[in-house]
Amino acid sequence: MSDKNLTQKNWSSWHHLLHKEILSKKTLIPKGSNILISVSGGQDSMALLTLIDDIKKLHNWSISVWHGDHQWHEKSSIYALELKSYCGEKNISFHLDKANKENILTEEKAREWRYQKLCERAKTLLNKKQQKKNIYLLTGHTSSDNAETFILNLSRGSNFAGLSNIESKRLLENQIFLIRPILIFSRKDTKQFCNEMNIPVWEDPTNSDLKLKRNLVRKKIIPTLEVIYPGCSERINNFSQIMSNYNNERNDLSELAYLYCKNVKGINRNLLNSMCIEARCTILNRFLREISTKQYSSKNLVKLATSIYEQNKGQVSLQEFLKIVWNKNYINFEKG
Repeated sequence: MSDKNLTQKNWSSWHHLLHKEILSKKTLIPKGSNILISVSGGQDSMALLTLIDDIKKLHNWSISVWHGDHQWHEKSSIYALELKSYCGEKNISFHLDKANKENILTEEKAREWRYQKLCERAKTLLNKKQQKKNIYLLTGHTSSDNAETFILNLSRGSNFAGLSNIESKRLLENQIFLIRPILIFSRKDTKQFCNEMNIPVWEDPTNSDLKLKRNLVRKKIIPTLEVIYPGCSERINNFSQIMSNYNNERNDLSELAYLYCKNVKGINRNLLNSMCIEARCTILNRFLREISTKQYSSKNLVKLATSIYEQNKGQVSLQEFLKIVWNKNYINFEKG
């Protein structure tokens, strides 16, 4: 169906861009999908809800809304009821979960709670529909969130993966996918969209609380950087995409190097030791992931790689009943 044939009176350039994005990435949200949209009531999630609701008929989507009431401010329950009423007017199924605010005192805990409840609701919908089809959880993350996440992760010392851009799609659990379809827009875009389309917004007052790290980055740090270097947010987003591409390339090349060093006897020690320390750590980490669920720090990987390089024979206990052993020629593991 071409845009000319669309009957939406309020069709905008934003609708066109998202529709084009969906068509260009056929596996992002396939036709006929069951969709559960996480809606906080803020401008990003309301823009997402409006866009998806407006184009759903073009893709034969079935949509529902989930709202998480964090109970962080005195009007949170009122906002939830108003949002429920808004969805009711649009004949959109609405689901609500209320948190015990004592259990979500930090940003991290609140985020964990949201995704836990989203997945629980998704499973309920899957069981209710009794279908084998996947369900797609949509969140209103924008390119602005991407820039904020990059700065936060860079500041806390994340690795390449942490500095990569936010994924537009990933599998959370069996049949449950997390989708971020409006990463193509910035927070400035969603604000303009909501204003021009007269979309109601329920802004959480805690979004102005500068004690929360992300709010501090959003309200103070990025605006200051934009004054110093105008357009820096876009450049940060571009760089995070480069980091994603680099990380993907690095993972693929690391896999090839791992397979090159490995045979039925284990990891060829001479081949491994011919590489730089960073490559040796990466290959050993790949080997350890195959035999153990335990995560190993960069410090421990360097220590292990150095021992294997310097000592012709040795062993290191990984966990109970499992150890990595090596001799002059091969590196392997033993159980028991």
